[in-house]
Amino acid sequence: MRRGFYSAAARKPTGAAPADPPPLHEATKTEVAEHRTGRSRGFYRRHEKPLLVLGGAFATVALVALHGSFTPGPQVITQDDIDQAVARTLETKVVPSPAIKAYQAVRSSLVRVRAIGDGLEQDEYFQRAVGSGVVIIDRGVILTSLHVVAGASRVRVQFEDGTESDAAIVSTQPESDLAVLQARQIPDDLQAATLRSAKSLLEGEHVTVVGFPYGIGPSVSHGVISGLRRQYQSPDGERQLSNLIQFDAAANPGSSGGPLVNAAGEVIGIVTAILTTSEKAGFSGIGFAVPIEIAAGAAGLPPF
Repeated sequence: MRRGFYSAAARKPTGAAPADPPPLHEATKTEVAEHRTGRSRGFYRRHEKPLLVLGGAFATVALVALHGSFTPGPQVITQDDIDQAVARTLETKVVPSPAIKAYQAVRSSLVRVRAIGDGLEQDEYFQRAVGSGVVIIDRGVILTSLHVVAGASRVRVQFEDGTESDAAIVSTQPESDLAVLQARQIPDDLQAATLRSAKSLLEGEHVTVVGFPYGIGPSVSHGVISGLRRQYQSPDGERQLSNLIQFDAAANPGSSGGPLVNAAGEVIGIVTAILTTSEKAGFSGIGFAVPIEIAAGAAGLPPF
């Protein structure tokens, strides 16, 4: 008789009662949790992109707030800070004077004027007069003083680049001591000066005189307007002028006809005379210029 093989596992007694099911309340908790988890996953899948954007926004706000807490507040700039910055700038950088700006603006329009008498055309050492002038129209129209060219049989002008040319006297205005010249040859790049009305001038404004005093130049002198609406009568009584600009920038014989220039580099007048206190002509501290609106009118330019 063969022995039977039996499993090593304990056999349940026949007729034993089945194992008790888990309590109802524990099963209910598990199902509710699984249900909620499923709903959360579904909600996340449906709103994944908006939630990511919203989360990024919150993160950005948090970073900005964190950065702001470590960033110092804006510095308050005081007047003392400004003064120190200006002082440092002045120490390290050279600020050009008003005379430099005025001269640079008008130099290409400046001309040297020579009046030559009969029989002396070829000898400049016997020229009748040397004066100054300024180009007011780029085709070679030049303003100068009438007394510089009066009685000349020939007038020569020299431009800033060295070009020399004969010039014709096209009009005069004796009551204002003005003459208008037309050069026969001009440089290709000739530039006219910028003109500015003298009606709004004030005493104390910076002015610069540019010309050829005693034939030397171009020479630059700087000063201020020292008076307006002045009158002048020449020592010989031949010239009596009115409504003049009085200035204290140095001017001498040869400066006549040159431009009186404001701080912006604009021509506001034509130098016409200096006040002399002795028989020998020389600068005494007072010069006079014809306002440019009168001078430009002599050249046929429209009024300002």
